[in-house]
Amino acid sequence: MTKIIGVCFKQAGKIYHFDPCGLELKCGDRVVVETARGSEFGFVRGCVREIPSGEVIAPLKKVLRAATERDMQRYDDNQRKKEKAIWQCQEKIRKHKLDMKLIDVEYAFDNSKIVFYFTADGRVDFRNLVKDLAGVFKTRIELRQIGVRDEAKLLGGIGACGRSLCCHSWLPDFEPVSIKMAKMQNLSLNPTKISGTCGRLMCCLKYENDTYQALKKGMPDVGDHITTKDGVAVVVDSNILMNKVKARLVLEERTSDAPEKLSTEFRQYKKEEIKRITGKRKRRQTEDASVRAVDRPQEPPEA
Repeated sequence: MTKIIGVCFKQAGKIYHFDPCGLELKCGDRVVVETARGSEFGFVRGCVREIPSGEVIAPLKKVLRAATERDMQRYDDNQRKKEKAIWQCQEKIRKHKLDMKLIDVEYAFDNSKIVFYFTADGRVDFRNLVKDLAGVFKTRIELRQIGVRDEAKLLGGIGACGRSLCCHSWLPDFEPVSIKMAKMQNLSLNPTKISGTCGRLMCCLKYENDTYQALKKGMPDVGDHITTKDGVAVVVDSNILMNKVKARLVLEERTSDAPEKLSTEFRQYKKEEIKRITGKRKRRQTEDASVRAVDRPQEPPEA
């Protein structure tokens, strides 16, 4: 068994596992941990726990120490420097006339690197911008393009429910959301009603999807043929939460092969209907051609 502890670096950020190295830590404590980018300032999420050694993703980084007053002071200084860095970067963006929107700035804990997050419709050539920023800040500069969902997660806001955005307040990772989830929950497919602040499908469509899938098992889909005590019917609507369907009778036979008979009769009806419509169209074309031939003036014979 291996002891681990969860640490995140941002509010509602992804939780990473570290080796507590015997430190007595509890949820909410501030720590300095070892990462691939160097030492970073993080927040403990959860208590120390043990998991099987086979489930540990190697290499497991270590918690260097509980944050001291000096560490917290440096972290606060980095947060204050963000506003000035954002203003300076926006000035450089306007100078180079780049089609990009600056979203956030992140200082490395040891000030060895500054990361600028931005959004853009396409690819942006920011090489000259990086050179200017490196000359201003005298450190390594990294520009990272993000999507609209990541933008909403960084900036935050109020959702249609009146609460803070889930992605900004507590949701650590984005999960795939599809329009099929909205259809299963019988929601309006109006994009303005099922889209979040970011313009994408709302993350909360995923929350109840598993429940709807479990309740839907065994229920016929809309358009399926079912056998009732009054005959064969076709499903026109369903209410998954109440476990009820609405159907319309389409055949009076009550035999077991009624759906097959219905399908055969429907195909035969379609064939006859197509033949009738096609024949009527051909007769109309023939009549129109005859009328045009009669109405056409006779040309005088050539001399």
